[in-house]
Amino acid sequence: MLDAELIKSVYICFQYNENMDKLNLPTYNFNIKLEGQRKLIFDSIRRKFVVLTPEEWVRQNFISYLVETKNYPKGLIAVEKKVDVNKMPQRSDIVLYNNKAIPVMIVECKAASVKIKQDTFNQIARYNMKLQVPYLVVTNGLNHYCCKIDYGKKSFEFIEEIPDYKSLV
Repeated sequence: MLDAELIKSVYICFQYNENMDKLNLPTYNFNIKLEGQRKLIFDSIRRKFVVLTPEEWVRQNFISYLVETKNYPKGLIAVEKKVDVNKMPQRSDIVLYNNKAIPVMIVECKAASVKIKQDTFNQIARYNMKLQVPYLVVTNGLNHYCCKIDYGKKSFEFIEEIPDYKSLV
């Protein structure tokens, strides 16, 4: 016989997935639960439940995309990584590392309802002043922008595809 809490959790998961924004990403399954009035989603990178906000929905879907589609190992992904910018602590949404623990990509996530504007690119550029990664990604789950930086030539270009893990190692 199924536990009443499990049935309630499965129903909430189904109901919440149906009510969340449809994103321009493949569909993934998530562990979602209700705690009091708060909806929580399990973050497999941080290995804990976190409050499910519209931005968190995009972040968790994009992490699943990176792991399931682009083959990034979970152990080489950091979520809400602390980055000091001008001696002020900031948090980068997602940082991906290569197999030598060198950061190679920063991902900045916004809620699907948030339009990607220059402010978002400025934000990720500030994080990159410290991390100096070759790839920057900005997404609201609907639109994804990937930029490849060439530090030798002091240039950058927007690229069509987000690189998969094997192309970065």
